[in-house]
Amino acid sequence: MEVKIVNKSNYGLPEYATQHSAGMDLRANTQEPLTINPLDRVLIPTGIFIELPEGYEAQIRPRSGLAIKHGIGLVNSPGTIDADYRGEIKVIVVNLSNQPFVLQPGERIAQMVVAQYQKTEWKECETLEQSQRGKGGFGSTGTK
Repeated sequence: MEVKIVNKSNYGLPEYATQHSAGMDLRANTQEPLTINPLDRVLIPTGIFIELPEGYEAQIRPRSGLAIKHGIGLVNSPGTIDADYRGEIKVIVVNLSNQPFVLQPGERIAQMVVAQYQKTEWKECETLEQSQRGKGGFGSTGTK
């Protein structure tokens, strides 16, 4: 699938790190290193603008390496880029560690997965069909 993209960053287009990667890496389009203190939230520009076809979204997800090594995550994960959004993709980064983290210009900060979705039409009713799980919620399926 081809998607229109405008790259106003100082870096290349988002790309897949390996042949079977689901997500493309997004880079921080900053001019200088940025220190993110513990529990701080920062909006990081990417310099990337996209035009998705109707019926598709871009999901912005954290990078596992930053999460485990530095406690860096995304506040609204996954973030959603709708097909009609034409602004710059920006990533809300949070430092969940107890140490400051220095984000370098061009550092890979998130992954972007383009996914198809279907619109939902609600059908109101009085009851729902029973299932084996029923009303079982958090932790109801045990630790099998």
